[in-house]
Amino acid sequence: MKKQLLSSLGILLILSSCVSKKKFTEVQTELDETKSELMKTRVEKEECQEKYARIEEKVANYYSKISSLQEENDEKLEMVDGIAAMSEKSKQAMRKTLKNVDSKRLAEAKTLSDSIDLAVAYNLTKSFNKDDTEGIDINVDKTVVQITVSDKLLFKSGSSWVHPRANKLLEKIANVINSEPAMEVLVEGHTDNRTIVEDSYLEDNWDLSVRRATSIVRILQNKYNVDGKQLIAAGRSSYTPIADNSSASGREKNRRTKIIILPNLDKFLAMLEETP
Repeated sequence: MKKQLLSSLGILLILSSCVSKKKFTEVQTELDETKSELMKTRVEKEECQEKYARIEEKVANYYSKISSLQEENDEKLEMVDGIAAMSEKSKQAMRKTLKNVDSKRLAEAKTLSDSIDLAVAYNLTKSFNKDDTEGIDINVDKTVVQITVSDKLLFKSGSSWVHPRANKLLEKIANVINSEPAMEVLVEGHTDNRTIVEDSYLEDNWDLSVRRATSIVRILQNKYNVDGKQLIAAGRSSYTPIADNSSASGREKNRRTKIIILPNLDKFLAMLEETP
């Protein structure tokens, strides 16, 4: 009887040892997998940080170029004013165009540079159909063209998929870009400050803004044949708002895509001669 009892206890001890070893192996495997996943996440995070750093550097250089170009073109425009190098045809075209510009905006034009900016902005706006201009703001500042498009015209909420209704608009923008190979174009994605929905394929607003800018750049390049060398895609997340994020209308204004075009000055002046 004692022998049977001892034998049974021995078997139990052996089984207990086996179970513990099995659990230990499972836990060890799970730990190794967690470590591997953590390492992978760290590597991906570092790659993203490097990617964003490169984008930010490129954008900073672009804005530096904008500032430099504006100063350079301002000097050229002053020279145009001083020596009357602007063609008579351009002057007549500008006067004709400015008659159609809103009187309040026209009153703000203090220099020849301001007048040229207003005339070109008007002609660019006229290149879009009246129904297309809602949600679009075109501003020209010393030959730098800035087209701001509300996201309601381009994307669904929280998505980087471009709606087909935007194709007509993007085609016209592409035509402007393709008219002058010397142009450089920065496409900036902007969001409001709302947090991305949980379980979304997007990581955060940085991710959303970059993906949206990239989606626009791809369409300009792949569908409308804009040279990729002319294009820069950048995301600014929610950090450059133009309205208060505490209201729905403010957040709607902040969700936008900004297309900044640096044209050649000669091409810029030639825009004045286009028939309104």
